[in-house]
Amino acid sequence: ACAFAGLWNCVTINPLNIAAGVWMMLNAFVLFLCEAPFCCQFVEFANAVSARADRLRAWQKAAFYCGMAVFPVMLSLTLTTLFGNAIAFATGVLYGLSALGKKGDAISYARIHQQQKQMDEEKLTGTLEGQA
Repeated sequence: ACAFAGLWNCVTINPLNIAAGVWMMLNAFVLFLCEAPFCCQFVEFANAVSARADRLRAWQKAAFYCGMAVFPVMLSLTLTTLFGNAIAFATGVLYGLSALGKKGDAISYARIHQQQKQMDEEKLTGTLEGQA
């Protein structure tokens, strides 16, 4: 979607639209290299780029993908750039959510809350007994 929208964005006379379209096609190529290197079998450095991208932490990938997707939108704010970069930005958002970690279950949170409440009550009763 990013590559097709970038190509469509290049069919204009506005230089900012052309720059945003070229950047979007570059984004698509980088996403293919990092996320689906089997699509780029005939590019010699595809495996090296993919291996390097796999070593990055999830929050680093999130920042990289979201930053890549926001730049063309800042260059040329059109529907084509918004929809074209939506998938790249969504990929960054998903990596960001995975960096936050897995959601805890309600039972463990209830236990932690109960222990915290119990400790607060013990501190309160200890200070009241110390004052008396």
